[in-house]
Amino acid sequence: MLYLVATPIGNLEDMTFRAVRILREVDLIACEDTRHSRKLLEHFDIATPLTSFHEHNERDKGEKLLAELRSGRKLALISDAGTPAISDPGYRLVRRCHELGIVVTIVPGAQAAVSALAVSGLPTDRFAFEGFLPAKSAARRKRLRQLLPESRTLVFYEAPHRLAASLRDLAELCPERELVVVRELTKLHEEICRGSAGELAERWRTEKVRGEVVLLVAPGEGERPEIDLPTALRRELAAGRPIREVSRELAAAYGMSGSEVYRLAQRLKDEGSD
Repeated sequence: MLYLVATPIGNLEDMTFRAVRILREVDLIACEDTRHSRKLLEHFDIATPLTSFHEHNERDKGEKLLAELRSGRKLALISDAGTPAISDPGYRLVRRCHELGIVVTIVPGAQAAVSALAVSGLPTDRFAFEGFLPAKSAARRKRLRQLLPESRTLVFYEAPHRLAASLRDLAELCPERELVVVRELTKLHEEICRGSAGELAERWRTEKVRGEVVLLVAPGEGERPEIDLPTALRRELAAGRPIREVSRELAAAYGMSGSEVYRLAQRLKDEGSD
């Protein structure tokens, strides 16, 4: 059997009684960083052997773990913090277990994305967890433009050294959209910071960011338009509307920058006049 065991995201008191018992009972614990996890195990007096399992050794080590499981041994999978297999390669091991008929069960506990959503004050009835945003600005902006029309609350993980850049991009794309930055959840310096994209971008323009970060974005105005952008532009331009006015309106509707939509509108207009 494979146990997915959630571990604390900061405060060690969030470790469950069941998690401690299971980690003591299994034959082997697979973890991201043995040095990090050894400290956790020592705190709870758990002597079970550890083995590393992370994105860089996932393929080879995954097959070895599957062999252990097929031989009848009980294994636990943990991450450095929170629930394993969420936004990490552990899900592939889980899928292989299902394919091979190996029983998988969960020992639930802390999970940063859902915990941050709960304390954010943003709508929780519908939300989309998007993991990490792309590291490079161009790719990040492209992804944000695709997501910003979403009618669900958006939840991201963000590296502390990239938070300021992501907030700058959001401030340019949707300056008035409500954001929440949740930092260092359950730890001594926990912080929940709310404000518009413009306000939070200014706050972290020069301030050094420390700790683990969850970034949440309030829902957009509505669902993505049913027709594609070029078709919408052609319809509006054919009606004789000013190109700048059309570009501004459709940029908001499609979650894109006004200059990008204007360039596309100008190209379509030029093509139509040829």
